[in-house]
Amino acid sequence: MPDRGFPADPKTRNRFAVILAAVAGTADAIGFMEYSQLFMSFMSGNTTRFGEATSAGNWVGVARFGGVIAMFCFGAFLGTLIAAWSGRWRMVSLLSIQAPLIAVAPFLPLGSEGIPWHVYPVVLALGLQNATLQDDAGRSMALTYVTGTVVRFGTGLANLLLHKPAPSFWIQGPLWAGLTAGAVFGGVLQHEFGEIAFLVPAAMLAALAVWALVKAIRQPYSDQITSVYAPQPDAHPSAKPTALV
Repeated sequence: MPDRGFPADPKTRNRFAVILAAVAGTADAIGFMEYSQLFMSFMSGNTTRFGEATSAGNWVGVARFGGVIAMFCFGAFLGTLIAAWSGRWRMVSLLSIQAPLIAVAPFLPLGSEGIPWHVYPVVLALGLQNATLQDDAGRSMALTYVTGTVVRFGTGLANLLLHKPAPSFWIQGPLWAGLTAGAVFGGVLQHEFGEIAFLVPAAMLAALAVWALVKAIRQPYSDQITSVYAPQPDAHPSAKPTALV
């Protein structure tokens, strides 16, 4: 079976994954503190809040958390389509969309409690982010949440004792550390700058987009920015790439 990773170079892929996880942690912490404990990327937490609101008949809460979950899901949907259609320009395209979406958030007028549409651009950007990279099996890399990461790290430790862990085990710890460090950083930024702190993760994404663009122009077939065999993330193993290099 061909390597379905994107980009093809695993070192670049893993470094980008940790950096993007840190960006997600930063944005999530800023949003959580700024917007009354509403998660920007941690949909497990929002789902628990959605269930609690439903059980209590709190329909404002149902709309609040349900709308954010739907927007995040739409981001993953849209990101996968962009990933499928953009070929070697995947990182450039997705990062270039994410950066302005997060940057615009501090300047939007506030929505209502039930429909906090001022947070939707950040949530959409973080949903898009999960389609940016995929591992060598073609699975989208979890960049904005850590529950699965912690599970895979724990099972990997067990397999380390039993025989040999999967190759993906070695990135799980750095991913958790990246998201955690980003959350700490985001908390500090929010305390200092409030909502305008969103400009920091936006600038980080913009810088990564510029790097990817320069690389794609100078070395269009480099393993650092593309993969010939990579189909869209999480596609069936028999799926053909929608866009070739």
